[in-house]
This record gives sequence, structure tokens and C-alpha cells, in this order.
Amino acid sequence: MTAQAKFAADVDKLPYDVTEHVETLYRDGITALKGAFSREWAEAMREDMMTAFWDAIQRPGGAVGRGPRRWYVEIHPQDFRGFVDLVTHPWVVSMCEAVCGPKYEIVEIGFDTPFQGAKYQPWHRDFPSPPESYEQHRITSLAFNLTGVDVTSDMGPFEVAPGTQWDDGREWKHEMFPAEELWPRFAERGVRKYPQMGDISCRSALTVHRGTAHPSPIARPVMVLGVDAPGAGHAALHDMMVTQDYYDALPQSVRDHLVCRVVEKLVPVTQKHDIEGLVMGAE
Repeated sequence: MTAQAKFAADVDKLPYDVTEHVETLYRDGITALKGAFSREWAEAMREDMMTAFWDAIQRPGGAVGRGPRRWYVEIHPQDFRGFVDLVTHPWVVSMCEAVCGPKYEIVEIGFDTPFQGAKYQPWHRDFPSPPESYEQHRITSLAFNLTGVDVTSDMGPFEVAPGTQWDDGREWKHEMFPAEELWPRFAERGVRKYPQMGDISCRSALTVHRGTAHPSPIARPVMVLGVDAPGAGHAALHDMMVTQDYYDALPQSVRDHLVCRVVEKLVPVTQKHDIEGLVMGAE
């Protein structure tokens, strides 16, 4: 059986229609699977995120601002107890293979955390669009998100403008930030998302989006798993590392896709992917 035939056979056994999710992703730039993990699993993930946040915020370069009262922290895979659960989840694996191909690359694990007082972000995408996307309408990178809380309207919900993953964007600032006169178009399309603990979303990092105002006293940490198709090149923005014993204990199916350094001792992550333009945020 060829690898493609095996993938098709495995997909047919799943309790959801991966083809439908891929079609939704290509149409809207985002799709989601409800209840992928238990609430207990999601609570443990939240604990790991907040522990890593309080450690990172105390050292230079440990957390990068993504607007007022909003930070991004990149972590080591082994600092997240659920890392292997996440990257081996059948839906995650199926989406990665279907969109990025059988040699997809896991290049990023981290989280965003808005706190009370976070402002509206400017509409943006996470990377400049490659020609494969704005010319050929191919998705070459994925961002999986998992919330650490049940999101409510006062928790600065994520807002996305469906279909904008195909916008050219080469005339935008840094090829990521559309001019303010274009914002009404994104606002008209804008859909706010209210995921619950245990849900997973999968989006193109090119789909234009923003975080919204966060008056709630409850922080809203959200895990981010970044995946590339071969050649997409985003691994250079990150510096994932694991220790030898952790690497040796990983399933081969994870080692085959993980783009990381294997080191004797972990050192704190210094965040590289500083998205200029998000530091000040929008009012």
C-alpha cells in the first residue's frame, strides 16, 4: 500500500470528515474540532502555560509583547505535559498530512496570553504571504490553537476575517498589516470565536485576524502549535530544543516531524518571532 493510500484508509476510520475540515479551511481560512480533549487535559495545559508565563516574564526576552497587556511565550516541548498528546492527535495529524503533506514539519510550540486591559490588536496576519498562497491558493503553514479557558465575550475573543488567507498583502506594512482604511472590510467579515476547553482550531497563519479588548479579570491563555510544509521556512523564526532523553522517548512518528535541536541541557527560550506592529496595539 502506498503512503497516500494508507493515509486515505486511515482517514476513513476517523469519527469525523477530515476532507470537510480541509474544505472549510481552504474556504474560510479556519476550521475547528470540538471536544478533542477532556477538560481535565485542558486544565493541565492551562497550568503549564501559566507556570511558563510567570517564569518567562521575569527574564529578558522570555516573553514578547503583542499589544498592551498581551504577551507571547515560546516554550520547550517538554515543558508542556500534553505535547505528545497534541501532536499525535488523529485530527491534528490528519490535517497536517492533508494540507502540508506527509513530510510536514512541527516548528513551533508556544502560547498567547491576554490579561485584563488588553486592547484591540490591529488586523494582521502572522507572516507575509508566499507566492504559493496569493498566486496558487495553497496553504503552506498551519497554526493550531487550544484555549486554556472557556472563552466568553469579555475575554478578548479571537476575531477572524474568513477568506482573507488569499489576500495578496504585498502592499501592506511588513506585508502583514493592512492599512487602516482597509479595516472596515475585515470588520464586516469578522467572526469572533468562543472555543471551550478541549477544542482545537486549525487556521492558516495568513488569515487576517486580531485579538479584541479584554476587560475580564480572567486571563485567556491559548496554546499555539505551528506546522510547516517542507520549504515554508518558518522554523528559522523559532529555536525549538529538547534534551536527548526526552527526544529518545518520543514516538518515531513525532521525531519524524519535529524540527528541533537536541541538547544536553535546556536553556531558556529567547523569543525570535517578534511581530512588529503588535507591540503598541490598536485602541
